[in-house]
Amino acid sequence: MRPLRACLGAAAAVTLAAAVTTALVANNASGATSSLSNRWYAAAPYLMPLDNNPPDAAAIMDATGLKAFQLAFVLAPNGGGCSPTWGGTAAVSSDTAVQSVINTIRAKGGDVSVSIGGYGGTKLGQTCADAASTAAAYQQVITKYGLHAIDFDLEEPEYENTAAIKNEIGAAKILQQNNPGLYVSVTTAGTADGTGWFGKQMLLEAKSQGFTPNNFSIMPFDGGFSGAASQTSALTNFNSILQSTFGWDQATAYTHEGFSGMNGRSDTGEYFTQADFQTVLDYATSHNMDRFTFWSLNRDRQCSPVDNNGTTSGTCSSVAQGAWDFAKYSVQFAGVTPPTTTPTPTPTPTPTSCKTAWSATAVYTAGNEVSYNSHNWKAKWWTQNEVPGASEWGPWQDEGAC
Repeated sequence: MRPLRACLGAAAAVTLAAAVTTALVANNASGATSSLSNRWYAAAPYLMPLDNNPPDAAAIMDATGLKAFQLAFVLAPNGGGCSPTWGGTAAVSSDTAVQSVINTIRAKGGDVSVSIGGYGGTKLGQTCADAASTAAAYQQVITKYGLHAIDFDLEEPEYENTAAIKNEIGAAKILQQNNPGLYVSVTTAGTADGTGWFGKQMLLEAKSQGFTPNNFSIMPFDGGFSGAASQTSALTNFNSILQSTFGWDQATAYTHEGFSGMNGRSDTGEYFTQADFQTVLDYATSHNMDRFTFWSLNRDRQCSPVDNNGTTSGTCSSVAQGAWDFAKYSVQFAGVTPPTTTPTPTPTPTPTSCKTAWSATAVYTAGNEVSYNSHNWKAKWWTQNEVPGASEWGPWQDEGAC
C-alpha cells in the first residue's frame, strides 16, 4: 500500500467506558447486532469506499461469496486536529456516504472493518496529544459504525515518528480493553528480512505497553520482492522476529501473524499473479496464520490494455484476470468455497440419424419407422399414402428431429 495504496491510508483506535462501549458495539446505528467470525475479519480485503472508482460491494459479494471488507482510510483532518476523517477531508461525524456502503454490506449478511493510517497523509497519532485522545478519536469511528473490527496500518511516514507510534499503540490497547471482542490487526511494511527497523521498533513499543493484537501483518511488496517465494520467505523471517520479540514459540507466532499483499502490479513494478496468491494462501493456511488480505478490491479487475501501459493503477491490477479473481482467495481463507462465475454449458445433444424417407406408395405396419420433414416417425398401425403428421388421431407418432 504505497503511493497508490497510500492514497488510501489505514489505522484505528478508541476509548469510552467499557460498559457503554460494549453496548454501542453490540447495537450500532445501522442495525447490525451480530458480528462475523474473526476469520472473516482476517480475510477482509481493503476497499476505498470514496476514492479510486469504488466498485459495488454488493456485486462483489454476489460474485465471490465475500462477506467482509476493510474500509480505508481514516486520517486526521488535512488542516490538523484530533477528529477522524475519511482521507483527511470527509468528517466521520457527518458521514452518510460510507455509512450507506456499510448498510448495503450488512443488509446482505456481511460486515466491515475500518483501517486507519496507510501510506502518506497525516495520522491521528501524529496530531492527537496522547494515547487517550487518539483512542477517543478512534472510538468515534467504532461507535458511529458499530464496528467489531479495526486495523492500524502503521507505515511511512508515521512509523518513523516515535511519539506517534506510541500514541497509536497506546490507543489500540485502550480500544481493545474498552471494546471487548474487538478484532484488532496491526499492519506494517514488509522487507525480505520480515520487516525493517521501524517495524521492529513498533513491535518493541507494543511489547513495552503489554499490547497484543489479533495479529501483526506485514506487506511483502514494494521492497524488491519477486513472486510468492520471496513473500513466503519474508513471512518465515517475520515469524522469527515475532518469536524473538515476544518470546513466543513458532506456532504461537504464526497464530499472531498476517499477510497483506498487493494484487497485480505493485507501485515499484513487481507483479503478483493469481498463482502467487494461491501459493501464499497455501502457506498461510498450512502454518495456521491469522490473517490473509490484500490491497485492494478497487484494483481487483483487469486494466484495458491489460498491462496498463506499464504503470500501476489504483483502479485495476495490470495483470490478466477476471473481475474479483483475487477476492476469491480471501473467501477461501475464510473457510468457504467461492461460487463459480462460469456457467455450466448446456450439453449439445447428439443428433439422431434420419430413418429411410417416407414413400407414398409403400405399405407400413405398426412399428415401422420413416423420416419426413427432418423428423423421424413411427407407424401406429397399417398405413399407406398417409403423410406423417403430429395429429393424435393419425397413424404416425413423432419421434423428434433428425
